[in-house]
Amino acid sequence: MKQVNRIIEHPAYKEALAEIAIREENRIFCRHDTDHFMNVARIAMILNLEEHRDVDKDLIYATALLHDIGRHIQYDDKTPHEIASAEIAEPILKDCGFRKKDIQQILQAILLHRSQKESKKHDLADVIYRADKLSRECYFCKAAEVCDWKKGKKNKELTY
Repeated sequence: MKQVNRIIEHPAYKEALAEIAIREENRIFCRHDTDHFMNVARIAMILNLEEHRDVDKDLIYATALLHDIGRHIQYDDKTPHEIASAEIAEPILKDCGFRKKDIQQILQAILLHRSQKESKKHDLADVIYRADKLSRECYFCKAAEVCDWKKGKKNKELTY
């Protein structure tokens, strides 16, 4: 996980995390922080192993760490965060030594992490999409009653 560890030390990654934290300081809903990123990574790994998908662990962790990294841009100018995240992620991945084909796979998964239908076509995108949704801790959330997530989507029971 040498390359993945480079991501968390990358100046652009740290800067984006800080910008997200500023914009979410008073957010009552799910936050887009390292707890969320790591929950997504670990749940995606569980899905990957349970389903015998054979997706590379480094790709899962890199994608999970970067899938929402452009969230602050969405807050500022309404750019969909999957697009902003992919734009921020690409140079980080290059700097961290990921191969071109792995970068393309990670970027694709980031871009698809909000689309259930499209993500199903790709193993990495699918486990990230599902892990992202399963990572929401609606069962503990103090804002669950005012959350705009549809009731049928809210996690009311522990799954992972």
